[in-house]
Amino acid sequence: MTALFSAWFRIPFWQRVLGGFVLGALAGWLMGPAAETWFGPFGKAYVTLIKMIAVPLVLFAVMNAVASLHGQKSVAALGGRTFAWFAITAALAVCVGLGVGWLLEPGEGVSGLSVAADYSVREIPSVAQVLLDVVPGNPFKALAEGRILQVIVFAGLVGFALVKLGDRVAGVRRLVGEASEVMIQVTRFVLETTPIGTFGLIAGLVGSYGFEKLLPLGTYVFALYLACALHIVFVYGGLVAAHGLNPLKFFRGAAPGMQVAFVSSSSFASMPAAIRSVTHNLGVDRDYAAFAVPLGASIKMDGCGAIYPALTAIFVAQYFGLELAPTQYFTILVASVLGSFGTAGVPGTAIVMVTLVLSAAGLPLEGIGFVVAIDRVLDMMRTMTNVTGQMLVPVLVAKETGLLDREVFDADVVGLPADGDDAPPEAVSAGRGAGESGAGSAA
Repeated sequence: MTALFSAWFRIPFWQRVLGGFVLGALAGWLMGPAAETWFGPFGKAYVTLIKMIAVPLVLFAVMNAVASLHGQKSVAALGGRTFAWFAITAALAVCVGLGVGWLLEPGEGVSGLSVAADYSVREIPSVAQVLLDVVPGNPFKALAEGRILQVIVFAGLVGFALVKLGDRVAGVRRLVGEASEVMIQVTRFVLETTPIGTFGLIAGLVGSYGFEKLLPLGTYVFALYLACALHIVFVYGGLVAAHGLNPLKFFRGAAPGMQVAFVSSSSFASMPAAIRSVTHNLGVDRDYAAFAVPLGASIKMDGCGAIYPALTAIFVAQYFGLELAPTQYFTILVASVLGSFGTAGVPGTAIVMVTLVLSAAGLPLEGIGFVVAIDRVLDMMRTMTNVTGQMLVPVLVAKETGLLDREVFDADVVGLPADGDDAPPEAVSAGRGAGESGAGSAA
C-alpha cells in the first residue's frame, strides 16, 4: 500500500489532474446521465471540502496578514493599487467581450430558443443594500454562511486591533499566526483530493450535458471561450510583459489555480490553490497575497462580471434583432465594471451581473433564460478567467511595490512542494511529483 501511494505521489500533480479530467470525460460519455449518479458525489464532496476550508483559511490569513503588513507597506496604498488594477482589467475584459461578440455575431441566425424552466429574473440589490451587506451584523453568522467579503472586513478589523494593542496581545498575534499555519496544512490535505474531485465533476458534467443542449448555442459558447482565452493570453500576458516579467512563467506558475478553477467553477473553491500559486510559484509576498487573493475572489470577476455580461448583451440584441447604439455600448461598459464591485458577495454573481447590464442597456431580460440551461459549461471558462485575474493583480501590485521576489518568479517552477515540504521553488523540478500544480499547500 505504501508503495502504491508513493507511486501515486511521484506522478506530477498536473498530470494527475489531467488524468482525472480525461477519465471523467470518458466515463461521462460512456455512461451518459448515469455518470452523475455514480460519480457526481465525488465531485460534490470535493467542492464541499474546499468550501469547508475557505472561510477559516481567509479568517486567520487576513488577520495575520493585516497585522504583518502594518509597518511594512501602507495597507491603504496597497488596497488602492489593488482596486485600481481590478477596475482597469475589468474594463479591458468588457472591451474584449464586446469585440468578440461584434465579430462573431453569436445571436445571428439563432431562433426558436426556449427559456430555461428554472430561470427567474434576479433582483438587483440597491447600492445602499450592497454597502450595508459588506459589514457583518453578526460575524459568526457570516462565518457560518460563508460570506467571504464580510469575513474579510471582520478579519481586517481584528488585524488592525492586534496592531494597535501591540505587546499587550503578543500571545494572540502568535496564536493567530499558528492558526493560519494549521489551516495551511489542512488545505494541503484537502487539495490532494483534486484529481478525484476533477474526475467526479467532469464525469457528471459530460454525462448530464448532451450535444442537443449545446448545438443551438454553439457559436455563443465558442465566442465566450474565445473571448476568455484572448483576455487571458493577450491582456493578462501583455500586462505581465509590460511590468518586465515573463508571461510564460506567470502562466506556468498560475496553472494550479487555473486548473482548480476550471473544474470546480468556483472562485472560493479555487482560492487556496490560487494563494499558494502566487506565493510559492510567483513570488508574491505571502501577507499581501493573503489579503489580495480573497478580496479578488469576492469582487474580481473578469469572466463572470465583465466578459459574460458584455457578450450576452450582444447575443440578446442580435437574437431579438435590436441595433445597439454607441450609448448602449458605453452603458454596458460602465455597468459591467461598476456592477462587478457593486454585486460583491451576492450569490449567483454572473446571473445578477447579466441582469444588471441588460437592464441598464434596455435589453430584454428573458434573453438570459436562453443561456441559463448551459450555464455550467460556460461557468468553467468564466471562473478560470476570474481566478487568473485574481492571481494577476497581486503579481502586478507586488512588482510595483517591491513585494515580489523575482528569484522565485523567474525560477523554473512546474508545481508546488510535497506535503509539508516548503523547500525553495528552485528545488522543485519536473521530477518532483507530490503536491505539484496546487495540491501541495495553499498559502
